[in-house]
Amino acid sequence: MQVEIWSDVICPWCYIGKRRFEQALAGFAHKQSVQVAWRSFELDPNAPPQRPGTLQELLAKKYRVSLQEAAGMNARVTALAKEVGLEYHLDQARPGNTLDAHRLLHFASSQQLGDRASERLMLAYFSEALPVGERPALARLAPEFDIPESDALAMLASDAYVQDVRADEARAASLGITAVPCFVFDEKSSISGAQSVEMFSDTLQQAWEKSQLNVEG
Repeated sequence: MQVEIWSDVICPWCYIGKRRFEQALAGFAHKQSVQVAWRSFELDPNAPPQRPGTLQELLAKKYRVSLQEAAGMNARVTALAKEVGLEYHLDQARPGNTLDAHRLLHFASSQQLGDRASERLMLAYFSEALPVGERPALARLAPEFDIPESDALAMLASDAYVQDVRADEARAASLGITAVPCFVFDEKSSISGAQSVEMFSDTLQQAWEKSQLNVEG
């Protein structure tokens, strides 16, 4: 059974959803038969490599709220992240264009390192103030998921995996995915958002039962 996860490395709900899904998968009886594939989705494809200002200021502008209200939004998502063991430092976040981050994830996936790479990049952005649009900063993380920094830099200096990112985004559009995270089970059912562990567990079980009916049929 395959689970495809569309997400962006700077989406706070994607990291929370990732952790809740992982908790559900850990308790799933048939977890060894589940293949997880990470798919690219850029929240803002037109973003510059590094956005000026703080995340709080960006949220205030985007949602047309006060800085205080934006701070409250960050506080709420930080509290939810803490419930699943994640430590967000959104006051230090350095948002920007994520195309190169997605390219690096595809590079890692080509070496069966996608899960580790996705976790490391999200941790770096939300907890360690990673400047997500800077290639040298991305490449410095690569050795932590067994890709040499020089290999990552060389890949990022090329146009490798751009088409893979675009293919993921085109497929998302064809499936009607307009927001992330989105979890697609065997191309037959899906969950949008950082849903509860219980919902992920139920959906895994239902998708498994459907997959077995197909095998038996």
